[in-house]
Amino acid sequence: MGNKKVFMTGASGNMGWESFKRIYENRPDLDIAVLLRDSKKNRDLFAPYLGDKRVQICWGDFEQYEPILEGITGASYVLHIGGMISPAADYYPKKTFKVNQAAAENIVRAIKAQPNPDEITACNIGTVAQTGNRPPGIHWGRTGDPFKISVYDHYAQTKVNAERIFAESGLKKWVSLRQSGILYPNILKNMDPIMYHVPLVDVLEWSTVDDSAILMDRVCNDDIPDEFYRRFYNIGSGHEYRLTLYEFEDLLLWAIGMGRHAPKRLFKPTWFVNRNFHGQWYADSDVLEDYLHFRQNIPAEEYFRQMSKKVSWVYKLSAFTRIPGISHLAGAALGMIAKDKRFGTRAWAEASDVERLSAFYGDASGGGPEYFKTLSDKWEDWDLTPPSNDIAEADKYKLDHGYDETKDLTELTVKELQDAAKFRGGEYLDSKKPADIYAPSKWKCAFGHEFEMSLNTVLKGGHWCPECEPIPWNYDAIAKVNPFFAQVWYADHGKDEDNVFGWEIYRDYDEFQEK
Repeated sequence: MGNKKVFMTGASGNMGWESFKRIYENRPDLDIAVLLRDSKKNRDLFAPYLGDKRVQICWGDFEQYEPILEGITGASYVLHIGGMISPAADYYPKKTFKVNQAAAENIVRAIKAQPNPDEITACNIGTVAQTGNRPPGIHWGRTGDPFKISVYDHYAQTKVNAERIFAESGLKKWVSLRQSGILYPNILKNMDPIMYHVPLVDVLEWSTVDDSAILMDRVCNDDIPDEFYRRFYNIGSGHEYRLTLYEFEDLLLWAIGMGRHAPKRLFKPTWFVNRNFHGQWYADSDVLEDYLHFRQNIPAEEYFRQMSKKVSWVYKLSAFTRIPGISHLAGAALGMIAKDKRFGTRAWAEASDVERLSAFYGDASGGGPEYFKTLSDKWEDWDLTPPSNDIAEADKYKLDHGYDETKDLTELTVKELQDAAKFRGGEYLDSKKPADIYAPSKWKCAFGHEFEMSLNTVLKGGHWCPECEPIPWNYDAIAKVNPFFAQVWYADHGKDEDNVFGWEIYRDYDEFQEK
């Protein structure tokens, strides 16, 4: 019969490269087609596979349909891992929208062009960033929670759009897996000012790059039950990997020889923002594990030790930062990263950038430069106590989805669908229950926008009105009329907060692109 074929995007990225190697080495029953941009980096990386009968390289990019069609033709599995991500997405937001949306559209189009589209597994990799900042109190999340794209996070919006394209495609074997932060050895190379765009007590259930690769391998199996498909899942490596940012930084720096509490020697707490990032501990990541059994369950400290053995020898010199003078110099160098003119948090403070300081540091009275000045640079003034990461307590923090979740969607009445829409500030416009929960139903949001979207995408995915997408981040107005969204917005924004989010940011975004 010959090998089956898997088509993969993002094969030269961190998750994609590990997934490619895993499948190539462990799945001799699979041939692999990869979409690669024609660059020196990619040609060098895949040079060993040129001419390999099991590897098909399709040179092109996401905006080109033909190479995508070439790769998907004859494929049984499609793993859409790639896309423009941060920090590039932060510097080129318009390009990010164009590329990431084109990727989803072209992949779905190419699958539908096959003679057997309903038999092809289409796996879309989403992101934890879709649900935005989840501070203590709402730090446990699950699929179906409302989206709250952080202000300025254009990448996350493109992933919401891409996920919706797959979910509304009409394909029978799509699945969307929302990836968390990925742990990989070269994570230390990410010395970009956006490293400070994370609150110190931000929570994240990390996923190791090895677990992620095993996951991609397991998706390419034929013994997965039908119930697995046309659903949304959260990817996480479990209890050991539920860390606050401070815990993560402390563990990472300890693993490369800096000792415990190195962040307090190297950073100032005010370099890190107070809100407006993304992250949650997953109340439901075990669901995906129960289906595909991808976790290696390596203790976190051991995994960080393993990562430290794979980094460049240069990072081994970091042990010298325990010496006070060297520690001071290292801290000064890290502080300069925070002074980047566009994205550096120290630069925002020095320029009294009202929009950025309000978005990332604000308090219940609106924040901005005056509030920033009240923040202490002394570590002892900051409460770094992590919230409980015991999943047994997750139910206490479960958000209301606006309908009886003990029922299958097919069992909901029209009245219950109307109530679910009302909880989102809108209306359910169909007079009858849909015969197919994956087919479009008619809805209207609180602002009068009418749209069509399946029950599955709205109630199980957390999607809502496409016309109320974040830009220009009109979140205050939305929260006032949408109780579903208000659950996540008011957790770190006061109900009377005078936010400056709006058209000024939109204007700034356009001006930046012109540069």
